[in-house]
Formats: sequence, C-alpha cells, structure tokens
Amino acid sequence: MEYFYEETDFVLQDGERIGNWIEETILNEGMKLGDVSFIFCSDEYILNVNKQYLNHDYYTDVITFDYCEGELVIGDIFISVDTVTSNSEKYMTNFAAEIKRVIIHGVLHLLGYKDKSEEESKEMRAKEDYYLSLY
Repeated sequence: MEYFYEETDFVLQDGERIGNWIEETILNEGMKLGDVSFIFCSDEYILNVNKQYLNHDYYTDVITFDYCEGELVIGDIFISVDTVTSNSEKYMTNFAAEIKRVIIHGVLHLLGYKDKSEEESKEMRAKEDYYLSLY
C-alpha cells in the first residue's frame, strides 16, 4: 500500500495503522491485498481525473480505479482532501472521521460494493460503519 500526494499539503497521519486496518478489511471480505495506491489531492486535480478518465465534469470526494485480479485487490483510489474537508463541515463530523470513511469507501469499491442504487448505498453505508467501528 502506498500513499501519494498531488496539489495538497495534507499528509495522512497513522498511515501504518490505516494500512493494517485496510488489509484486515480486505482479508475479512475473503480477498488478498495487492497493490493499492491512495492519491490524496486537490479538488482541481480530482476534477481533471474525473474529466480525463470518466468523462464526468464535476467534483467528487473519491474516485476508485479497480484493477483487481481474482482474489487480489489492486487499484488506485483518488481522494480530494478539499471535498473531504467541505463534507466534514457539511455533515458536522471531524476531518479525521470523514477521511477514514472516504478511504474505506474506496476500498469497498475495490471489493465489489456499489452505491448507484438506494439499496446498494444502504449496504455500502452499513459496511462503512462496520469497518469504521473496527478501526
């Protein structure tokens, strides 16, 4: 697991602990940790990724690129620190809690969970809450 930073002063705290938590999540879901990269970035950086690779012209908190092979979890997870900050204010939660939620959300996408329908979103939120409680 690797952490990268683009156009942000943010530096993830407790990276080793978070890495262990993510690996336990992946193992708990019956998968194995491969190469997972987190790219923490600015709103403008993630907007450009969204436009270039997904043809979406809007800001978002997380974009997950899934390269999984069988049971091996491989992917790139882009996280906008700016949007996480805005969302933590909007939802009246602290930044540390919100960044962990977005991290685990991206990991859950790599594990095959979706959030397009209301039912999928409920399942995703329940999984997020469960794994956040294990942190």
